Amino acid sequence: MAEEQAKGFLPLALQPDEGSAAKPAFDARWKRLMDCVEGRMPDRLPVALYATFWLAKYGGISCKELMYNHEKTKELAERATLELDPDITTGGMVAACIYGPSLDAMDFKQLQWPGHGIGDNQPYQYLDREYMLGDEYDEFLFDPTAFYLRKYLPRIGGVFEGLQEMPYMPGMHYFRLIAGLRGFANPKVRQAFENLFKVAEEVDRMAGHNAEFAQRITALGYPRDVGGNTVSPYDFVADYFRGARGMMTDLFRKKDKLLALLDKARIFLTKLTIDNARAAGHPIVMIPIHWAPDAFMSDKQFKEFYWPPFRQMLLDMIDAGIVPMPLWEADCTKRLEIIADIPKNKAIYWFERTDMVKAFEVLGDTVCLRGNLSPSMLTTGTPDDVDKAVRHLVENVFNKGGRLLLDAAFGLPDETPVENARAMFAAARKYAG
Repeated sequence: MAEEQAKGFLPLALQPDEGSAAKPAFDARWKRLMDCVEGRMPDRLPVALYATFWLAKYGGISCKELMYNHEKTKELAERATLELDPDITTGGMVAACIYGPSLDAMDFKQLQWPGHGIGDNQPYQYLDREYMLGDEYDEFLFDPTAFYLRKYLPRIGGVFEGLQEMPYMPGMHYFRLIAGLRGFANPKVRQAFENLFKVAEEVDRMAGHNAEFAQRITALGYPRDVGGNTVSPYDFVADYFRGARGMMTDLFRKKDKLLALLDKARIFLTKLTIDNARAAGHPIVMIPIHWAPDAFMSDKQFKEFYWPPFRQMLLDMIDAGIVPMPLWEADCTKRLEIIADIPKNKAIYWFERTDMVKAFEVLGDTVCLRGNLSPSMLTTGTPDDVDKAVRHLVENVFNKGGRLLLDAAFGLPDETPVENARAMFAAARKYAG
């Protein structure tokens, strides 16, 4: 077990004004969550509201409208929070749903979104492709920034078209630097920067809407569960560069280069994550985990490729005062003993399909647990089914000393009937309130 970290957590920046009517309720909710993180049993079971396109079902509108009507999205998110009255609400409830204009402006090529390549009521669809070719490892390892600018970015967004014409900066010096600047006069490069400025303005408008919602919901007494998100080194390479097929063959054909890239990715991902958390003024960082489940790779491969760089990333985040919150997707029951090797009372482990009772037995003294009401039960079951599922987690985890933040497996599924969402929150209060 790694040594305990003495450093405290990053302070929470966004809070209600001192003396405001919402401040006591906000403080009680935040303490409830941090008690779970820091190894204390809270005064009652905290329950989280994590939702994205479910807001469309809640409000009776299309997912497409949710992405483009920012005022409506903020109104629905606030209404849902006030009705369900969670202890923690997601910081991304608005942000994840209002990317439409920004994605359009970028001509983003890694996603399809409601009304863009898919139906108006379908959620994001990621396009799994090789965005970095198998023979480009050395180029990325030698100069990641140049690879991004000249190859990767033009492949994933039309707005970046032209950056591949940029002059190559390393090696420029003295009068050669002056001569090299001529490359920025290239009409394609100039146009790319002009396009980027326009997209940046759109992204800034989107960020303004998200910040407005965060301030509004905070003023009403509800803390956000996260201040940002990141990704593990393995998922970073597999999802966004090599694609599923490329990554699985690289485990055997390009082992040494893959291990080198995972280690290098860990360094710049950790720096970016720490910088963003400090800028956001929020200690909790969400980390969706895609390739770690039991069925995706052997224990040997997990121990060799996935866990070492990710564990070091977790340790570095913790040392910087961050509370990492990996969302272990699918079933990771076989990984529990391995992923227990982190400092105690410094992280939240959110589980989707992993046996939560088993997770409590293995990890109960190490991390706060989050989850994991079944998506199929929430979407196709009845309010009574939801009530029974909440009672099971309360009786077998929380009431036995498990520090549990109640939530669905990956937040409320988009198709969840509103009455089932209401049943989830009502049962949390009934059995552990």
